[in-house]
Amino acid sequence: LTVSGPVTRHMAAALQDCHNAMPEPRKVIAVGDCACCGGVFQGSYAVMGGVAKVLPVDLQIPGCPPDPDALLRGLLQVSGERIEN
Repeated sequence: LTVSGPVTRHMAAALQDCHNAMPEPRKVIAVGDCACCGGVFQGSYAVMGGVAKVLPVDLQIPGCPPDPDALLRGLLQVSGERIEN
């Protein structure tokens, strides 16, 4: 499950339901600063924060926006692929 934005109060339950509907093995990836910590929306009444406030996160890829190389390396890492330089 790739999440690329902050978790709002109204979407937290839907995000949890989506995660629960996924077959095992589940992987959750927070892509971008908003998904990692709430980004520029952090502190807003409507925003709970990053995905880790609602779901267990396997990988965080920071950046606003994340670097394409970091995104690709993160996806390969979470899939278990060996990364060559």
